[in-house]
Amino acid sequence: MEAEFQPLFEPNGIAVIGASRTPGKVGHEVLKNLIDSGYNGYLCPVNPKAEDVLGLKAISSIKESNDNIDLMVVCIPAKFVPTVMEEAGEAGVRCAIIISAGFKEIGPEGAKAEKLLLETAKKADIRIVGPNCLGVISTGPISFNASFAESMPKPGNIAFISQSGALLTGIIDWSYQEDTGFSKIISVGNMADLEVTDFIEALRHDENTDVILVYMENVRDGEKFLNIARKACSEKPILIVKSGKSSEGAKAASSHTGALAGSDRAYDLAFQKVGAIRASSMEELFDLAKSFSMQSPPEGENTVIITNAGGPGILATDAVASNGLKLASLSESTQELRKFLPPAAGFHNPVDMLGTATSKEYSQTLEVCLRNESVHAALIILTPQAMTDTPKIAEKIAEIKKNYLKKPVIAAFIGGEKVEEGVEILQKAGIPCFPFPERGVKALAGLTKYAEFKHVSPEEDYPRFAVDKKAVKNLFSQVKEEDRVNLLVSEGIYALSAYGIEAPPTSLASDPEEAVDLSAAMGYPVVLKVASPEVLHKTDIGGVEIGLKNAEEVKKAFKRIIYKTRKRMPNARLYGCVIQKLVPTGREVIIGATKDPTFGPMIMFGAGGIFTEVMKDVSFRLAPISRNEANKMIFETKYYSILRGVRGEEPSDIPALIDTILKVSQLITDFKDEILEFDCNPAFVYPKGKGCQALDVKITIRK
Repeated sequence: MEAEFQPLFEPNGIAVIGASRTPGKVGHEVLKNLIDSGYNGYLCPVNPKAEDVLGLKAISSIKESNDNIDLMVVCIPAKFVPTVMEEAGEAGVRCAIIISAGFKEIGPEGAKAEKLLLETAKKADIRIVGPNCLGVISTGPISFNASFAESMPKPGNIAFISQSGALLTGIIDWSYQEDTGFSKIISVGNMADLEVTDFIEALRHDENTDVILVYMENVRDGEKFLNIARKACSEKPILIVKSGKSSEGAKAASSHTGALAGSDRAYDLAFQKVGAIRASSMEELFDLAKSFSMQSPPEGENTVIITNAGGPGILATDAVASNGLKLASLSESTQELRKFLPPAAGFHNPVDMLGTATSKEYSQTLEVCLRNESVHAALIILTPQAMTDTPKIAEKIAEIKKNYLKKPVIAAFIGGEKVEEGVEILQKAGIPCFPFPERGVKALAGLTKYAEFKHVSPEEDYPRFAVDKKAVKNLFSQVKEEDRVNLLVSEGIYALSAYGIEAPPTSLASDPEEAVDLSAAMGYPVVLKVASPEVLHKTDIGGVEIGLKNAEEVKKAFKRIIYKTRKRMPNARLYGCVIQKLVPTGREVIIGATKDPTFGPMIMFGAGGIFTEVMKDVSFRLAPISRNEANKMIFETKYYSILRGVRGEEPSDIPALIDTILKVSQLITDFKDEILEFDCNPAFVYPKGKGCQALDVKITIRK
């Protein structure tokens, strides 16, 4: 354990502020829990009205304590907590678990009290867990229950961090039924000081913790989470259930990217970037926890299903496909299986041994399948028939598994009393057993996803291109001086060009005559677009005219565009029209970005033009991104099949597209504090070797 967290998890002495003689009061239950949990350090009740509490000599103030107190648990009304914090600082206390409520969770007055509390704690050099939390429990190396939870969990290798204290009490009770143990249980409360990310860092260095579980409602510092969680995930799995999946945050977005982002997507991307596994429910979280605490991640995605019933085997097969796994090929093993299974058995994957399957057939089948090099993991299904010896089958499975430590084996024993003994045998042998195959497959999928993260060498090398950052900075300053937040198309194209992104020749004309001169200079045909910071969707008001072939057409188009804009949007500021050289049509894509308030810039790729909103065929990542991530973004879309060439069509210039996405990633990262929304739509992707160009771009910056 790191020195910073030793006062919390390995305290020499603990004081309970507000220790009470009255059963049922928080101060009484916390002190009783500390005694009952076997804490063998110095334990000191603090109560000015009692000489002793629960047989321990009490002191009237923390100032009277000796130098052995590292940690105090505070169970007094909120208004007295800052004073106690000052006294604790003088007494040398280094950490405080503040169970007391009445802080920011009650509103503005409580928020002021919490701010004062934090300021006082910082002056006293005391780190805070809470306030408004359940407490902290550790089962080793020093065992203590500094909480008001009713029970002490069994020791284990799983740590649980939760933003809900009430949830923890239920989980502890559940863990006895499931025979699940914990190394640490941490209720973070309001996170005035120490937050979820801090505890991930602490548990990363905890020798008693192999798996980190998190119930999360929010992350306070996105950049800090990304940095710390990625390091932690490279050493041990982090499994997260995140509440609050509302998309309300997208409603105010003005760009395609912002509208498609959704408020919860950034968390998905953050977990993906750091390698954390996101569970969709508490049940799935603990299914994953059980599996990760018992099994090693597989070396591939190929799974074999072994069953004594056809229906559950089919359900498992469907689950394998929907969870991103693959059925292993058993062509090498089929002949061996035919030697001992009945002729009517299913010898391919899934292997259906029929309802008559014996413990010997389970054992032989599992041995043959795990011996096959193309098999990376196994799901074993059992339904209790009249002839099924469930305990014996479980023993044989456990026996075979010992020889294949790198290949996870998960079981699904369907039933109740008839399979109970077999389930117990498997779980004692370190083989997770679930009541239904779908849950087993999801657990295998989580193990496989983590294995992929571990096996792929992290490509933290984000490409950097030679760019003119100063030019973009000056441009943004000029836009702000004009009291604008939306760049004109010509300005947006200028910014892209400064970052090496190809675009057609583009200029701004303030009147029809200038439009003619600029058009002649760049060569016909040309495109005219209204130039106004208030007009974000130009085609909607007739603000775009394409394929203008001569000076007369340009003059008339300029006047029509200005007339239509003034009629539809009389208050819009008009800078004239943007003139752009008409270029050959390519495959239309969108490259966008929006700023998430927690994790910063998110970059998007997808089908462009009119298809963006209709198809919503897009992929997101948190910026900056690597070349590998850019490639995956393209591959994840359905539009990839068009880009790679179908029915004899030429493949698109995907390497040039990847470079363009990476350059946009660099731009939005370099200006992450200024660019709020970015839409390059459409960009044309040309056939292989011919590059791609940005035709239109909307950039919104912070004032």
